[in-house]
Amino acid sequence: MKKETKHIIRGLGLVCFTLYVLALVYFLFFSEKYGRAVVTEQEFRYNLVPFVEIRRFWVYRKQLGFAAVFTNLVGNVAGFLPFGFILPVITEKMRSGILITLAGFGLSLTVEVIQLITKVGCFDVDDMILNTAGAALGYLLFFICDHLRRKIYGKKI
Repeated sequence: MKKETKHIIRGLGLVCFTLYVLALVYFLFFSEKYGRAVVTEQEFRYNLVPFVEIRRFWVYRKQLGFAAVFTNLVGNVAGFLPFGFILPVITEKMRSGILITLAGFGLSLTVEVIQLITKVGCFDVDDMILNTAGAALGYLLFFICDHLRRKIYGKKI
């Protein structure tokens, strides 16, 4: 692949990544539609037990409704898919599934700690599990697309 093409692809990836991060910040910290209203009580809200909230959303899916279950379970995974897909496009240093998964976990932990400290949302270990899975799946999609591209064009970016 030509050097100019690589430069254009990485530039577009950087623009997409910037837009993705801005959207992520908005939905995680400012969008009241997704349950991010500031808690007025002085209590910190948190869940430190893995799979409690995931199980609760699944068990009570009929009472909570499709939208709530979809937003929580699928939304937490889908929200981090672009992270795992775009980051390897813009930097060759992040072309490892392990690094992407660890970075996704680190970003998710950072988000959850900020939510706990600012009392916007809830610190939830289940969100971290789902977000990390999303980053890993995003990388898997990148890996598959990159493999297919190399198979078709026979060159590495």
